[in-house]
Amino acid sequence: MNVVNIHEAKTNLSKLVEQAALGESFIIAKAGKPMVKVVALDAPVGKQKRRLGFMKGKISVPENFDRMYEREIEELFYGKK
Repeated sequence: MNVVNIHEAKTNLSKLVEQAALGESFIIAKAGKPMVKVVALDAPVGKQKRRLGFMKGKISVPENFDRMYEREIEELFYGKK
């Protein structure tokens, strides 16, 4: 990812914004320390749309799911009986 200092960003802002809009995000740094990241508005920012039901029929949850390993967990907390 391209890192530019504040002076360079001010000088070339139009060009940098055009590149970011095309998907080439960049970081603006001050005295070598990264300050902000510039990305296109339509670029994903870590959150993806949830697809509900995409695993339907591919997994199953056992009937005793809420009691699985109950004895082992109790032993961890309370010791052996």
